[in-house]
Amino acid sequence: MLFTKMIDKRQKCVVKLLNVKHNVRLHSHDVRYGSGSGQQSVTGVTTVEDSNSYWSVRGTSGSFCHRGTPIRCGQTIRLTHVNTGRNLHSHYFTSPLSSNQEVSAFGEAGEGDHLDEWTVQCRGAVWEREEAVRFLHASTDALLSITGEQYGRPIHGQREVHAMMDPSQHSLWRAMEGVYMKPSDSPLGNREYSHPLHTEF
Repeated sequence: MLFTKMIDKRQKCVVKLLNVKHNVRLHSHDVRYGSGSGQQSVTGVTTVEDSNSYWSVRGTSGSFCHRGTPIRCGQTIRLTHVNTGRNLHSHYFTSPLSSNQEVSAFGEAGEGDHLDEWTVQCRGAVWEREEAVRFLHASTDALLSITGEQYGRPIHGQREVHAMMDPSQHSLWRAMEGVYMKPSDSPLGNREYSHPLHTEF
């Protein structure tokens, strides 16, 4: 299962998220949309090693995640882009390629607004490490999705990430590379693991 860590700048649960249908990782970078909100763009990339695909799993402003706590199915979280400090975000702007709901990265140093909140949809009680899950935008009820549209310059070949109302194979995501927590009865016994692909608990 996935576990959170303390929400400060030194300690984070950091993951890459793979779209199961299109085999691309959720990605962002300091490139802004040329239309819509004009905020930082969010895309999908096939490259495994790109450091711009790391996201930290955090609590919301009103619901903190304590170190080593499992992430529950139905829990609302924020996903903060590690390299730029902006949060995964959505709103009613139209996405540039598919005309779905735009997804962007917003805020500064992990601080944004209520449109940065996403609810984890999974089958059981908690988000399991190997499970494909969905992320429901808490304010608009749209699901984080990819349907395969590709950008040209300056981000040639990267896929558009957007939000859609209906669940489908396009909205399934799995946690991949990252830093994970191993549960322990004692907070002093918690250990961090940084390992590619499938880290076992």
